[in-house]
Amino acid sequence: MNPQKRRQIFERLRAANPEPRSELEHRTPFELLVAVVLSAQATDKGVNKATSRLFPEANTPAAIARLGVEGLIPYVSSIGLYNNKAKNIVALSQILLREHGGAVPCDRAALEKLPGVGRKTANVVLNVAFGEPTIAVDTHIFRVANRTRLAPGRDPLAVEQALLKVTPDEFRLHAHHWLILHGRYTCVARSPKCAECIIEDLCEYPDKTPSVKARRAPAAPARRGIRRRGG
Repeated sequence: MNPQKRRQIFERLRAANPEPRSELEHRTPFELLVAVVLSAQATDKGVNKATSRLFPEANTPAAIARLGVEGLIPYVSSIGLYNNKAKNIVALSQILLREHGGAVPCDRAALEKLPGVGRKTANVVLNVAFGEPTIAVDTHIFRVANRTRLAPGRDPLAVEQALLKVTPDEFRLHAHHWLILHGRYTCVARSPKCAECIIEDLCEYPDKTPSVKARRAPAAPARRGIRRRGG
């Protein structure tokens, strides 16, 4: 894909959603960190439902540490892998209190040392909480980048590096959100909604889903043979 086409893709995504926001509900960097840790292999809707009960009761490292794992589990038990996630959230809360004065660090290396925090989670926190132009590659972004040929790569890290290389600076801050929302609601896994896609003509995916109108169009009537007179 050439640079002009990539720019057009981001221009259209920006025009449709100039100030994208995370769908994980949060008010502080710590709430965001907890929500992102919980979101692994879970939906944002499910996480928001759990944190809507948790955060009014405990939304700081000190409060989570006081809850402990057994106290935290009832709030997050509706989310997959909740036992491990509860252990990680309590452990990272204790580290934040012990090593960072209870604050979420705005440093990748420090974030990735926290239990349950990998590169993707660190990228989300750096981008959303601290305004850094990082690009966190989840399954949606991985799919969109490869399917459209915007920034193909064999694994999430390769796609992240490719996106950082080809995304113009002016779009980099919001690129993560534009692409994840596009993958979540339009360029979905099984039947991409190509007919309603705002970048369909720029996308290089060869197997685009036809429009509903095209699928329902009646077949052309069979041509009848012409009878000839005589023998």
